[in-house]
Amino acid sequence: MFMTFFSELRQAKVPVTLKEYLVLMEALDKSVIDRSVEDFYFLSRATLVKDEKNLDKFDRVFSHVFKGLEMVGDGLTSEIPAEWLKALTEKFLTDEEKAAIEAMGGFEELMKTLQERLEEQKKRHEGGNKMIGTGGTSPFGANGYNPEGVRIGQDKGRHGRAVKVWDKREYKNLDDSVELGTRNIKVALRRLRKFAREGAPDELDLDGTIKGTSRKGYLDIVMRPERRNKIKVLIFFDIGGSMDSHIKLCEELFSAARTEFKNLEFYYFHNCLYESVWKDNRRRAQEKTNTWDVLHKFPSDYKVIFVGDATMSPYEITYPGGSVEHWNEEPGAIWMDRVTQIYHSCIWLNPTPERHWDYTQSIGVMKQLVNDRMFPLTIEGLDKAMKELVRGH
Repeated sequence: MFMTFFSELRQAKVPVTLKEYLVLMEALDKSVIDRSVEDFYFLSRATLVKDEKNLDKFDRVFSHVFKGLEMVGDGLTSEIPAEWLKALTEKFLTDEEKAAIEAMGGFEELMKTLQERLEEQKKRHEGGNKMIGTGGTSPFGANGYNPEGVRIGQDKGRHGRAVKVWDKREYKNLDDSVELGTRNIKVALRRLRKFAREGAPDELDLDGTIKGTSRKGYLDIVMRPERRNKIKVLIFFDIGGSMDSHIKLCEELFSAARTEFKNLEFYYFHNCLYESVWKDNRRRAQEKTNTWDVLHKFPSDYKVIFVGDATMSPYEITYPGGSVEHWNEEPGAIWMDRVTQIYHSCIWLNPTPERHWDYTQSIGVMKQLVNDRMFPLTIEGLDKAMKELVRGH
């Protein structure tokens, strides 16, 4: 059964290895958990899943492999009081279904038969009309139908009760094909890290203190600078026009980036980068910053991220005067080329789903200008983008 679980995880593209499987088997052999499916779920998830994006895949495989097993055991009938079942009939059973139960001999006979079936059954059963399992028409089991039935081990009830922890699928929004939320963006951005200890020594170095004390024979307190992320990020946000439908996602990205990167600078532009950018959209006409000043202010070790849908007329990128807001003396393509020449770590994040990119000519042009380093704003896309920025260091 465990080998089936392991192989199905591999088939679902959860990257589990034999080493991790053996660790799980060793933990079971040493009885580090109680003998319950829920404890096994948490143990196996902690052992086999190494990346947040695979948690939902793991839950689906776990539910499929172990469906119907978690409640079959000794003392089951004592956990299903007849009074509780009778109360449910008033809510959920039709008059015909109630009559069917009475025809079987009433609830007392139903519970007695359940006890007998539990004593007979020694393994999982699926389908059929007698044994306890999944599917079929037995009065006892899951995912089948019988008007006088008792549900055992079903992934979820018809009315949303008794949902197991792995069937809640709390991690489905972490799957690597869905769009991001602030929490998930933070997880992805954390891949872009380079820690160093710089600045004033204001943090206790416990290991250094222990070594110094043992070496000198008296208490020797050693301090060290705090460990900080050295990565410096410069973000350009496209604002207005077709980007209005992506405001929420861009706000979430901005919020997450400000939390994760202490060295963060940002500017706004519209459609394509030209000779000026701005910090405050409400005063964009009065308070603009020369793009050359930005490129001279921030050194080449900054990681540059453009965020925009790149959806515009191609003329806005390739021709002087192509901007829809003002007369630009130089094409936007020239400014994009200047950025990529100065900053070797430069990417473009596009909130438009990748499957639509080929239908918009300007997206193709902009993708070429950033050396094909355009990524969709999904977990998978942001993960690849952060890896690209790390490589470009």
